[in-house]
Amino acid sequence: MSADDRTVSALLDTAGQTYAAEAGITLEDKPAPLYRLLVLATLLSTRIKAELAVDAAHELVSSGMGTPEKMRDASWQDRVDALGRAHYRRYDEQTATALGEAAELLLDRYRGDLRRLREEAGGDPKKIRELLTAFPRLGPVGADIFAREAQAVWPELRPALDGKALDGAERVGLPRDGNELAELVEGDRLAELAAALTRVALDKDVAGQVLGS
Repeated sequence: MSADDRTVSALLDTAGQTYAAEAGITLEDKPAPLYRLLVLATLLSTRIKAELAVDAAHELVSSGMGTPEKMRDASWQDRVDALGRAHYRRYDEQTATALGEAAELLLDRYRGDLRRLREEAGGDPKKIRELLTAFPRLGPVGADIFAREAQAVWPELRPALDGKALDGAERVGLPRDGNELAELVEGDRLAELAAALTRVALDKDVAGQVLGS
């Protein structure tokens, strides 16, 4: 086993849970989990701690807003209150508005199913990201976050290793190149590797645990 292989093994063991899984989302190529991932990506794309975004995504689902129909039909105050319970307070009012608008857009344009966005993009990763940025408060960063997690079920997105993941790779001595990193794991584990590398980039302590393994 090479040094890179050992590092990747330590990464996956230490921090390889996807953010979707951490938020309680069992990701499948189906409308409801893909929508919940869209919400999570929106929450993660703001300047707030990742754990708060994960908790907020979980709370919204627990509060009955796990589909675009339920999100649209919930009151603005219901959304604000759910975000507040998860301590996602800095952007709660703006985000509550954006989540309602995004649910409306998803229902109007794609009949509530992000697989139709995938079809419209013809499986082109760049086009998928471009279409995702139409959702309020998502933007390029949020689209990259969505792709990073969705590559588990949408193989055409692989390798989805954005700047944050590449920063993490550099921190633990791995190649800062998405294609080279993709060769170190099976394709269906790329989302886990991307999540682990992102955590390493965000937290020096996690990097220390990986390097000390």
